Amino acid sequence: METAIIITTVLLILFSILAVYDGLYLHIFKYKLHNHPQSRAEHLTHTIRAVFFPAILYLFFLRQEYSISFIIGTVLVFFDLLVLAVDAYIEKDSRAFMGGLPRWEYILHLFVNGFHFASTAVFLSLKLKYENDGIAIIPNISEYHNFELFHTVVISLLPGAVIIALLHVLLINSESRFFLNRICSKIQSSQF
Repeated sequence: METAIIITTVLLILFSILAVYDGLYLHIFKYKLHNHPQSRAEHLTHTIRAVFFPAILYLFFLRQEYSISFIIGTVLVFFDLLVLAVDAYIEKDSRAFMGGLPRWEYILHLFVNGFHFASTAVFLSLKLKYENDGIAIIPNISEYHNFELFHTVVISLLPGAVIIALLHVLLINSESRFFLNRICSKIQSSQF
């Protein structure tokens, strides 16, 4: 089980690094998907997933003492998977303005989402115990070695996940989108 905690931790770190590059740099700063009318639905799916992620971190991965938190977190993981399917379906039309999704970004999406859902699958192996009369939720896994590292990583990811979720939400509104676009333009024009 100690190995599973380390694997989950590494997968969450890899997911987070690639997600920041993809979701923040590429989608918001480079391609500005939120500014293209044909990409608004894609930005909405990204926003929903960005809002789900801090909730998943907190309810699914972090809360150990209450089984209801884990169940709600598991439901959010399921809905996140459904939103991912919608996002993948609409992506071709959404990226028509740029000649479609670049192949390398498609590969990046495979890794980002692979790491994300692999981390949840491995974590499920830690939290669920299969017994003769059904499946039991292990209420607390803090006794496993390396749990403190896992806990520290999840706590460290939460503030950034909340900020990215808020940024996505703000970019849905046209007034805040205009304001944030001006700030981004000033930052980009001041770079050497």
